[in-house]
Amino acid sequence: MSFKYDISFIAINYNGVVDTCELIQSLKDKVSSVSYEIIITDNASKVEEAAEIHRKHPDVKIIRSEKNLGFAGGNNIAIPQAEGRYLMFINNDTIVEEDHFDCLIKRLESKPEIGMVCPKLRFYWENRPIQFAGFTALSNITLRNASIGFGEDDNGQHDTAHPTPFAHGAAMLTKREVIEKVGMMWEGYFLYYEEMDWSTRITNAGYEIWYEPACTIFHKESKSVGMGSPLKTYYLTRNRLLYAKRNKASFTKLLCYTYLTTVALFIHTPRYALTRHLPHAKSVLRGLKDFYF
Repeated sequence: MSFKYDISFIAINYNGVVDTCELIQSLKDKVSSVSYEIIITDNASKVEEAAEIHRKHPDVKIIRSEKNLGFAGGNNIAIPQAEGRYLMFINNDTIVEEDHFDCLIKRLESKPEIGMVCPKLRFYWENRPIQFAGFTALSNITLRNASIGFGEDDNGQHDTAHPTPFAHGAAMLTKREVIEKVGMMWEGYFLYYEEMDWSTRITNAGYEIWYEPACTIFHKESKSVGMGSPLKTYYLTRNRLLYAKRNKASFTKLLCYTYLTTVALFIHTPRYALTRHLPHAKSVLRGLKDFYF
C-alpha cells in the first residue's frame, strides 16, 4: 500500500480554535523532516469553528461532527481519511518548537514489535517542567500509576528512550498495522482512560509502547488543575470501573470494583460534601450509578 505522507497529524478541536490554529501554525513552521498532512476534527463546537480554521488554513483537512464524539470518537472519525504511513494523535493545546518527528519514526521502526511511540512532554508555562517521560505500571487493584518525571525541571535526567506500559494521549505516534490489528479506540469512555485502554489492548496484542525523548512537545495544560470540574469527577469515577470491567480477569475485577466503589462512597463523597463541593459529591454518586445501573 502506498501512502501520500509520512505522518497524518490528527487533532480534536472543541471550542478551542485559538489553540488549534497555534498548533497548526507551529507544525507548519517547524516540521520539515517528514512529509505530513493535518486533520482536525471539530467536535461540535458551539460556534462554527471549523469554518474559521478552514479560512486560516485551507490546506488542512477539517471534519465537522454535529455531535461531540468525545476523545476516542473524535480521533476515530479522522482515521479513515488519513493518508499518512503513520498516525500522530496530538492534543490541540500543544505546541511544536523543534522538528524531531523523524526520531519518533526511527524509534518506531527500530524493532518490529514497537507499535507506538510517545515524545517527551513538557508543560508550556514558566520553566517548562516535565509532564511525561513514560508511565509507571498500573497498580493491579487500585488502578493508579504515575507519570515519570512529572513536575521536574528538565536537566536531561530523562533523556534515555525506554518502553512504557501506557501511551500519553496528548501525543502518540502509531503504525497503521497496530490499528488494523487491535482496532480503533473504544468510544464508551467519552473522556479519560481511552488511551490507557487502547495501550492495554496494544500491549496485549504483543506490541511495545516506547517513550522517545529525542522529540519534545510542549503542552499548555493548566498549571492549576486543582480538583477539576464535576464532569471530570464523573468520568473518572465511572471510567476507572469501566477499565476494570474491560481489562481485568474475574477475581481481580471483583477486587477492583470493591476497592473503587468503597473509596468513592466512603472517602471521596464525604470529603466533597464536608468541603462544600456538592457538585463533585453528586458526580461521584452519578458515576457509580451509571456504571452499575
